[in-house]
This record gives sequence, C-alpha cells and structure tokens, in this order.
Amino acid sequence: MSLAQEVLAGNRLALARLLTAIENDSPAGREALRALFAYTGRAHLIGITGAPGTGKSSLANQLARFYRHPVNGAPKRVAVVAVDPSSPFTGGALLGDRIRMRDLAGDPGVFIRSMASRGALGGLAKATARMVQALDAAGYEVILIETVGAGQAEVDIARLAHTTLVVEAPGLGDDIQAIKAGILEIADILVVNKADLPGAEVTERILREALRLAPASPTGWTPPVLKTVATDGEGVAELIAAIEQHHAHLQKTGLWAQRERQRLQAELEHLLRDTLVQRWRSQVPEDLYRATLERMFRRELSPWDAMERLLNNFCEKAR
Repeated sequence: MSLAQEVLAGNRLALARLLTAIENDSPAGREALRALFAYTGRAHLIGITGAPGTGKSSLANQLARFYRHPVNGAPKRVAVVAVDPSSPFTGGALLGDRIRMRDLAGDPGVFIRSMASRGALGGLAKATARMVQALDAAGYEVILIETVGAGQAEVDIARLAHTTLVVEAPGLGDDIQAIKAGILEIADILVVNKADLPGAEVTERILREALRLAPASPTGWTPPVLKTVATDGEGVAELIAAIEQHHAHLQKTGLWAQRERQRLQAELEHLLRDTLVQRWRSQVPEDLYRATLERMFRRELSPWDAMERLLNNFCEKAR
C-alpha cells in the first residue's frame, strides 16, 4: 500500500510520516501529495494570528475541544498546525504549542502538528499549505492554523485560511496600533482574549472604533469583535458560532470557491517561483554569477543591471 493510500485509510502514523516528508520537501512527500490532491478542498481552514502573548495556542486548544465536544451537533475531526519559532541551534520547532495542548492528547479525532518556521516570513512556514492539503485529504473537517505571531507580516495567513481570527489581548497598546495600520484588514473575526484582565473593555472599544472607521468590506461581511478567556473556555462557544456564521456566509456568497481559487493560484505561483529560480540557478555558470555579484558590490552594476546581465546570458544559452 502506498503512503497516500495509507493516509486515506486513516493510518495516523503514515500521516505523520507524510507530514515529515512534506516539511523536508522529499520526493516521497511530493508524490503522495500528487495522489492526494483530488481528495482535498473539503476542510474549513481557520487561521489564528496576532501578536505574541495574546493566547493563540490556548485559544486553538479550546476551539479544538469545543469542536470535539459540541453542545449541539456531531463532533468534528480537528487538526492543528502550529507554526513554532525555529530553534536557533537545531532549526527545529520549539514545540511550545504542543506542550500547551497536552489535554487533547489521546483523542483519535485530533491531530496536532508543530512545524518550524525556518525563517519564513509572515508567520507561516513554506510547507504549511502542503501540510494543510495532506490533513484535508486525511479527512480532518476543521484545520486550525496557528502562526508564529510576528506582527503585521501575518497577512500571509489570509491567503491560506478561509476564516482568519486576529487575536488581541489587553495591555498591548502598541499592537493595537499595528493592527489598525495593517493586520485589521485580514480579520474575519476579531478576538479580545484574556478578557478577564483589566483593560479588556478599552481594547474592545478601540477595535470596534477601528472597524467603524475602516472602509466597508467588499465581501459584505463585517468582522465581529468577541471576548474570550481561553484558559477556562469563556466565550469560546460564541466564537465557534461566529466562525460557523462566517462559513455559511462564504458558502452563500460564493466566496468559499473564490478563496479556494485564490489559495491554489498562490500555491502554484509560489511553486513556480521556487522551481524556476532553482532551474535558472543550476544553469548559470558559477563564475559569471560571482563576477556579477562582485561588480554589484563595487556599485558598477545596479541590482537591475545585474539581473538583466544574468538573464540575458541564460536566454542566449537557451536558444
């Protein structure tokens, strides 16, 4: 049985091996993804982003628990992809998120995977989208994607998720300014976590005012502002209800299909960029590349001139 077939059959060990192969960008991982692609496109992808210290991991933990033990309806299979900071020594994930999600361990309907950011910008590792595809094909109905939490660069999550939660917490005034300046536009739902702390009402009021002043969304959806206390689950049921309302809105308006198209187009363009650069680099003589770099370092060539010189050489060889 192939790796892809084992994943489709529900083999969790095979899924773990596949995710490792994807993160390492191995040929086996690529081949399995090709076979699994036809089984993707069914999961609800929920991004959880915001500044460090806002309680994103605790919130993801509570969301997973509520999806597994809903007040009404059937439980859903949940996967959590936690993009952790990379260790400066090993390059691996620091695994802080998995430590905070220990109470989900042992539930066969929950799969948690930490992955190292490995220096990727925007809070998402380069292999995140491919991991999400594997978990989608494996039958997980809800996939929570928690980002590193690197400030305004978090907009990458909006290209991957169907529903993006931007998490804020009281006492982080500078981060409120960052949200108003950039990250606010990606929020489908704004969450004031740690709402039991002093200043929660002020944070909520600032976010509501920022929303009021923002241009109307072309999607017809106005992000709600909700308060939660993730450590004890307060407000999480209301947050789940808002997520489901956004899901219904995406389906009703056709935005679900539109976001899927945009997500797949972004994935294709990312792969094209990486592959074309690798192929181009392998065919450019190393001495020409180094000589061009040296001329650029000496300010004899601008970066644009250096690019044209290298590309012209590549095109002449291609003829």
